[in-house]
Amino acid sequence: MTNLVHLRKQAKLFLRWHRERYFPVATKISQHLTRFRGLNATEVFTTEFKLSDAQELVARENGFDNWSALRKGIDAMQTNDKSEVKTSTILSAEPQLFVSDIQATSKFYVGKLGFTVVFSYGEPAFYAQIGRGAARLNLRKVEGPVFAEGFRSRERDALSATLALDHAKALFLEFQENGIEFHQPLRTEPWGARTFIVEDPDGNLICFSGPSRP
Repeated sequence: MTNLVHLRKQAKLFLRWHRERYFPVATKISQHLTRFRGLNATEVFTTEFKLSDAQELVARENGFDNWSALRKGIDAMQTNDKSEVKTSTILSAEPQLFVSDIQATSKFYVGKLGFTVVFSYGEPAFYAQIGRGAARLNLRKVEGPVFAEGFRSRERDALSATLALDHAKALFLEFQENGIEFHQPLRTEPWGARTFIVEDPDGNLICFSGPSRP
């Protein structure tokens, strides 16, 4: 059952994240709150963000128009069934990739793979998020090579992320037209999925996986 105390704490956490310029929360704010819509991350962080805004964000993430509606909804659920037990559902994932050059890596994903830059932070950038469809990849700059010497020869197919598709072949053909050299071309796996793998400039292997189709 949803706990109002927990949601209050979540709102305060969003407020603190805004104050500390934690970039993933900027995306949430611009997506869910009307007066922040269309703002980039820097603009979100320089715009006043109050506890009432954080509470509205929590409400909208839970399917309510505002905090008052959320409270009424929780009261109704508690009245209707105090014995009901709910579990949390993971709605999405954002794998983090370690890269040596944010700009070069972003250029590869945008120019070759059709992603867009959701946000980028730092001059030069040391953290960024890219996305395509519902997928998000967080890029974190590290000094030196991402993988130790000899890693790929020992672990040739160790994946950094797997992205689920509705139609693997269509995207494979798109990438092929863009001149992508595949670490693994399109194939049907023993368990039925159709997959292909792309290697980015830092050696991260991204698997694209879709259901079996004719």
